[in-house]
Amino acid sequence: MIPEIVNQFKLRNLILLVCTVLIVFLPSNDTAAYSTTSTTNTTKKVILDAPLISQYPELPRGCEVTSLAMLLQHAGVMVDKLTLAKAVKKDPTPYKKHNGIVHFGNPYNGFVGDMYTKRNKGLGVYHGPIADLADQFLAARIIDLTGEDFSQVYKYLLNGSPVWVITNATYNKLPDSSFETWNTPTGIINITYHEHSVLITGFDEQYIYFNDPLSKVKNKKAPKAEFIASWEQMGKQAITYLP
Repeated sequence: MIPEIVNQFKLRNLILLVCTVLIVFLPSNDTAAYSTTSTTNTTKKVILDAPLISQYPELPRGCEVTSLAMLLQHAGVMVDKLTLAKAVKKDPTPYKKHNGIVHFGNPYNGFVGDMYTKRNKGLGVYHGPIADLADQFLAARIIDLTGEDFSQVYKYLLNGSPVWVITNATYNKLPDSSFETWNTPTGIINITYHEHSVLITGFDEQYIYFNDPLSKVKNKKAPKAEFIASWEQMGKQAITYLP
């Protein structure tokens, strides 16, 4: 009788020991599925409901201000694309080609060329003038994420803010042949006529979701790795706002 009781006592202690080990080493339910320091550990799915606005027919080259209009309207500022097109800073440098070299404006300084028709030369505008314009409508709330890791884009999406970006119309990294060199009043730059701007609205494990001013499809999607590569190639330009 006594040996049987001893064996039962040993078995009970063994079971308690195993349960204790499992409690210590099993992952906690509080462990976040998303890390702001990683672009691969993004197991959540986030898609924000931002307005989709077409740049056509009024602004054939107005993807940047149209995507900004989407961002601002999501933030509650009911400003339209034409108002932004008129207000955005311009680089008035005229187009000239001399000895095979293009002399034109710098999109880092302001909108280059004609936004309203493709019958005239033009390109677009980069993050600086767009951020300055956005700040006029959302003072002290605009965040220029340019140069940051894409994990910062995830962070703001998770906080409920869509993100304005510069990419290209293919949403994939372009070959070197798609770029050309310009001489501008503030230096030599490489540009591509495939340059494009969209508003990122979400992500999941495989895709980036976005509103494209050239598309009628809300929350259009592109493979994550390819989209991020195109964004990085265009200088990691991104703007969002504090909720």
